[in-house]
Amino acid sequence: MTTAKVQPTPLDASASMPVKSPWPAFWIACSATFLVSLDTTMLFAAFDALRQSFAGTSAAELSWVINGYTVVYAAMLIPAGGLADAYGRRRIFRFGLTLFLVASVACGAANSVEWLIAARVLQALGAALLTPASMSIVLAAFPTEKRAVAISLWGAVGGLAAAVGPSLGSWVTASAGWPWAFYINLPVGLWALWRSASHVEEAVKPEQRRSVDVIGLLLLMFAVGAIALAIVESGESRWPTQQIVLVGTGGLMAVACFVFWARIRPHALIDLSLFQHRTYRFVNAATLVFGTAFSMMFLGFFFFMLGVWHYTLPQAGLAVTPGPLLVMPTAIVTGRLASRLGHRRFLVGGSLLYALSSLWFFLVPGNEPNYLQHWLPGLMMSGIAVGLVLPSLSAAAVSRLPMAHYAVGSAVNQATRQIGSVLGVALTVALLGHATLQRSDFNAMYLLHGALALLTGLLCLPVNTKPQTTQP
Repeated sequence: MTTAKVQPTPLDASASMPVKSPWPAFWIACSATFLVSLDTTMLFAAFDALRQSFAGTSAAELSWVINGYTVVYAAMLIPAGGLADAYGRRRIFRFGLTLFLVASVACGAANSVEWLIAARVLQALGAALLTPASMSIVLAAFPTEKRAVAISLWGAVGGLAAAVGPSLGSWVTASAGWPWAFYINLPVGLWALWRSASHVEEAVKPEQRRSVDVIGLLLLMFAVGAIALAIVESGESRWPTQQIVLVGTGGLMAVACFVFWARIRPHALIDLSLFQHRTYRFVNAATLVFGTAFSMMFLGFFFFMLGVWHYTLPQAGLAVTPGPLLVMPTAIVTGRLASRLGHRRFLVGGSLLYALSSLWFFLVPGNEPNYLQHWLPGLMMSGIAVGLVLPSLSAAAVSRLPMAHYAVGSAVNQATRQIGSVLGVALTVALLGHATLQRSDFNAMYLLHGALALLTGLLCLPVNTKPQTTQP
């Protein structure tokens, strides 16, 4: 009977159904990621306003408004990837976004530094929950052959937000006050929350639930926090040297304990087997170094503009803007080319260009403002360099991992970048956090920044993400 031949009906039926566009889910996921990345750098511009608002608070103490968020965000990103796999990525995405928005309101309403830091910690928890879930949603929305471009775009959106954050933060802070650096999250976040209910599908069925490695989580937060605290306080005169060394040594010991714990625990916070992949190992090392240099660059920009050239905050924000505007178009072109050529040449080339921008700022700008000739060329170089490197690191990190490890693998990479950001803020505050600044105070920062950029390029040399050709 001919009816016995009609077995492929499910395939034929699905083929006749209209193909659902992946772009609504992409823009919903990316809008939330944009807010998270924006918040990691927006307060660079508001740092001086916070210092004036909370008089009597030192630069080292205020740095924890930025670093308190970043430490918790970095540590929680990793278990959040596992939670997204276990409980459902859309569910975790929506819960994390809700928590992020509630905490944003609490940050804006804070009337003390302690309250603001506590609200920032809550905000970091929400940000950490939604970030890996966002990436998984994007991956699931696109067919396999388009995922490289999609992830490059996803990384570019985050990179653009992180780059635009300081200039947007300066405008918002000057025109409406620093609380609006947090309230600005609400319109976009509420839109994403509303649209995600109907336009984002569950990426995978929830898997077996694992317990969170609380000991590993606490060890990682203590390690990063203690090292950052030691670096920040080394630039102040409040603590004796022995106390600073003790805190820094405690942080390093916590790193050793964390690695030891991760080796012996069955379901550790970080699965160290991920680092058996050569490309993943080197990409994460490069991400740590570049994340340090990236936050140093932006915080250093504002210290220079406000402290040496004596720009107003809106002027400083406008002066920083041209560089970030180059990030997105550079990243889009890079993503398309990297899907065919691999990421190494863009990572190494971008790192070298970043080092050249550091050399420019070291040699050219002086005490007298000359924006077009002395500042803009270096800024353009750094903007193109960030567009080449930042999204490429995110894409290269997961390019050789199995699909099942995408969420956790991406979370570890993003956490590594945030840890670098903590170190970068700490180093910049230690070098430049004093009340009065001179042009010569920036030389050490520019040299360190350039060295980190060169180290990033060196670490990217072994990276291999070039598409493999199948052998006949």
